Amino acid sequence: MLKEIFEQPQALASAANYYLEGGNLKADAFRQATDAFRGRERMVIAASGSSRYAGLAAEIMFEDLAGLAVDVEYASEYSYRTAHTLQDPCVLVISQSGETADTLAALHEAQARGLATIAITNRAESTMARTADASLPTWAGKEVAVPATKSFTTQLATLYLLTLAVARLRGRMTPQMVSTHCELLQAMIPEMDQRLPEWDERARALTGVLRDAKALLYLGRGIHYAIAREGALKLKESAYMQAEGLPTGELKHGPNALVGPDAPVVVLATVDRSDPDSVLRYEKTLQLIRDLQPQQAQVVAVAVDGDTEIDKLTQHVIRVPEASEYLLPILEVVPLQLIAYYSAVQRGIDVDNPRNLVKAVVRE
Repeated sequence: MLKEIFEQPQALASAANYYLEGGNLKADAFRQATDAFRGRERMVIAASGSSRYAGLAAEIMFEDLAGLAVDVEYASEYSYRTAHTLQDPCVLVISQSGETADTLAALHEAQARGLATIAITNRAESTMARTADASLPTWAGKEVAVPATKSFTTQLATLYLLTLAVARLRGRMTPQMVSTHCELLQAMIPEMDQRLPEWDERARALTGVLRDAKALLYLGRGIHYAIAREGALKLKESAYMQAEGLPTGELKHGPNALVGPDAPVVVLATVDRSDPDSVLRYEKTLQLIRDLQPQQAQVVAVAVDGDTEIDKLTQHVIRVPEASEYLLPILEVVPLQLIAYYSAVQRGIDVDNPRNLVKAVVRE
């Protein structure tokens, strides 16, 4: 798992090299996928586990940047909701292996309804990739550890680029704007590579803060809620620790009763200062951390470089480079993966093979 966490810059570069050329989307890379969207105003995303959390992030991207209405379904539930999902959508399935049984069943159900389908998988020859109308491989390379790491971040990157292609198709972005977004993704990859040793050291140190936790709450607003869910899942499946991912604003609607010295809170407090909505979410998040102080909660925060406000609220901070609101999730999830890894190692767990879990396919 640690090896695959450190392979993420290389995996992201492979995905970028496949889908980008000259700082822009390759002309043919998304043609079949955009054909599936043509004339449609709605999309359903069906996936399970980490792939579903990538889908939750994609919901924000597609709605904000491409103007599509999106439902994110549990793949295991989609086949049983025949009359209650969006009508005439494009259906996107996401799976690391491309063989996940529930997700494959959702794909078959979508095709039985006569809907256009797209598969995002890590294996270009997988059943889903061959079955769907369009296939978008993530090119992460072999992932052997059961907990998804590089397959997850390459899913986010592929979904980000697909969003740009659909936004362009729908006239929501100029070619220049699409190119700028593509260049931001490419520039982010070497920054991740440079910061991995720092995150590794910081995550290792933070396991001492989390060692005796009875439960953890992971909090994020907007697109970062998806990463809170993914961070909690990583801790559960890797370290066998109870964790829950929540929208930050929902903490006070019940879960706050759990918060205390033995229930740390991991807060995604990143911000894109060029985005007014992101700044508002960030300011609300800081206020929530202030409100937690009387409860003597241990707060671990993921924040961007140069944030001095967060230092006034907690000493447990992991910093990531400044980035676009829609690219920050790719950066901020990596420290959460490392926290899960070192928490598992500290507890003597075989992190690559967690109990009761299997990986459908590990070969490339």
